[in-house]
Amino acid sequence: APSAPQADEFTRANACSRLRVIAEQIRCLQEQARKVLDEAARDADLHHVACNLVKKPGNIYYMYRRESGQRYFSILSPEEWGTSPHEFLGAYKLQHDMSWTPFEDIERRDAETNILDKLLSRQAALPPCTEPNFQGLTK
Repeated sequence: APSAPQADEFTRANACSRLRVIAEQIRCLQEQARKVLDEAARDADLHHVACNLVKKPGNIYYMYRRESGQRYFSILSPEEWGTSPHEFLGAYKLQHDMSWTPFEDIERRDAETNILDKLLSRQAALPPCTEPNFQGLTK
């Protein structure tokens, strides 16, 4: 049997190991919180961009800047303009939760949404359980 000092050392090492895991989880949560706040600020900013049409979730909007500095949304892409009269700033998809997804992230976000929709539709088929497991989620 280990001596008391050895047992103390093992206990301390075990506690330190578990605390490292918690510290890493805290770092991950802080990063997620920063991302949420950044996205909320971006979404609020984009909702204040001038738009002369009714914005509908699921559509892509193209943002331009006039010479006056005013930003505005259009449904015309730079390619559809041919020669755009104003500086193109970016494209965004308005999501159903009224958040905005930058054009370069649309494909990834749509794929994630499809996976989540499938999970939600299968939710009723998940077996009841009292302990954590991944049964029914990996098939």
